[in-house]
Amino acid sequence: MLKRFFLVLSLLVFAQTGATRADIGGQIIATDPFPLIAETAAGRVYFSIEIADDPNERERGLMFRDDLAKNHGMLFVFEKSGEVGFWMKDTPLALDLVFIDENGIVAAVRRGEPLSMAVIAPGVVSRFVLELEAGTALRTGLAAGVRVRHPAIDGVAG
Repeated sequence: MLKRFFLVLSLLVFAQTGATRADIGGQIIATDPFPLIAETAAGRVYFSIEIADDPNERERGLMFRDDLAKNHGMLFVFEKSGEVGFWMKDTPLALDLVFIDENGIVAAVRRGEPLSMAVIAPGVVSRFVLELEAGTALRTGLAAGVRVRHPAIDGVAG
C-alpha cells in the first residue's frame, strides 16, 4: 500500500512539473567521421552528418531538436529504394529534405515546415534522405541532379 502511494505521488509530481517528451530533448547520434560531399555546380560542399540507419533512429530523426550547426544534417539510410514520405511532427525546425537515389544523385528537394503533420513525399524513388536546416540546399546549390558521396551511399552505388 505504501509503495503504491509513493508511485502515485511520484507520477503527480512529474505531471505537475509540466515535463513533456520535448523536454527530454532530441536524439543525437554521433557525427559520422566521414563527411557527405555534394558535387555542386559551384564546387564541392561538405556536410557533417549523423546517420539514421535503423528503424528507431529513422522514426525519431531530428524530432525535438532546436537547432542544427551550419552544414550539419542527418542522413536517413533505407534498406531498399522506394517512394518514401516524411512528416515534421514534433520537429520544431524548418528543414530541407533532400531525396537521393541509390546512385547518389539528388532526385528532389522539399521544404518541411515545423511541427507539420503534412506528408512530404515528392513521388520519386529514393534510397537516402538528407535532412538539413531550411535554406541550406538553396544556399549550397544542392539540387536535383547533383551527385553526393559518402561511404553509406557509395557502398550501395558501387
